[in-house]
Amino acid sequence: MQYRYLGNSGLVVSEMAYGNWITHAGQVAEDAAIACVHAALDAGITTFDTADVYAGTKAEAVLGRALEGQRREGLEIFTKVYWPTGPGKNDRGLSRKHIIESCHGSLRRLGVDYIDLYQAHRFDYETPLEETLRAFDDLVRAGKVMYVGVSEWRGEEIEAAVEIASQMGFDRIISNQPQYSMLYRVIESEVIPTCENSGIGQIVWSPLAQGVLTGKYKPGQAPPEGSRATDPQGSTFIKRLMSDEILTAVAALEPIAADHGLTMAQLALAWVLQNPAVSAAIIGATRPEQVTSNVKASGVRLEPDVLEAIDAVLEGVVFRDPGLTRSPETRP
Repeated sequence: MQYRYLGNSGLVVSEMAYGNWITHAGQVAEDAAIACVHAALDAGITTFDTADVYAGTKAEAVLGRALEGQRREGLEIFTKVYWPTGPGKNDRGLSRKHIIESCHGSLRRLGVDYIDLYQAHRFDYETPLEETLRAFDDLVRAGKVMYVGVSEWRGEEIEAAVEIASQMGFDRIISNQPQYSMLYRVIESEVIPTCENSGIGQIVWSPLAQGVLTGKYKPGQAPPEGSRATDPQGSTFIKRLMSDEILTAVAALEPIAADHGLTMAQLALAWVLQNPAVSAAIIGATRPEQVTSNVKASGVRLEPDVLEAIDAVLEGVVFRDPGLTRSPETRP
């Protein structure tokens, strides 16, 4: 396993992080989830990412139990706040009330005294940004959070937060967690340049494009039973990647992977990690052997001619338009 600094902070993370969106307390039973976490630890992964909203707060609790007994100082535990975690009007968003209460809930479920990276899961259009940033800063000063980051924020939103934090002396944002893969490159035009100007690293999710880049989905065929494409929650994100045009292009990557002794998944992960703006790529798993196989992409160097061949194969099916980023969410 290789390790990188998170942005230009002093925090070192494993370049592959283990994430438990959908899987823990969802797709897999707890014993299987714990086995996957232990496989990640055995492979040298020290960085674990979750969120309070995953499985209605249950995923945090599973991760906490899976990491029980591990040396806390040797782990980087990340979680997020924004989405509803209860029925109340203040059980959502990035108000001071919700951030502080959600942090306490995450600490309790994870069974830790502090969170290494606390991330704003989305941008809140209805709470003053100064209020959000001050609440995060207070958590840092209280020792409950070590660093702060954001997830799926637009370039102009990140820029505004950086400016306010600088003006008000708040702890600065060190990371952004966007979707990024061979097929989904929306962040390249605006988000990455904005972040590079401020020393913010990318912790990318869905580097395998919801599993499409593993090659398990075939054009003209129904998705395998039990795959993410058949899961009610996961299928929402994967639908636009399941056209025969995209799946046919992805299938053409297989010879490139084979020529370099890589699986399709390893090729996709190695591709993401070639981008110097990326500090870590998040992988998930339903079986320990998936973790063991995918971490072999760590440290793989893809030469320029390989990157060019990948671009040629995927020409015409890559999502690049910044307009494809999420619409502004509002909360009642």
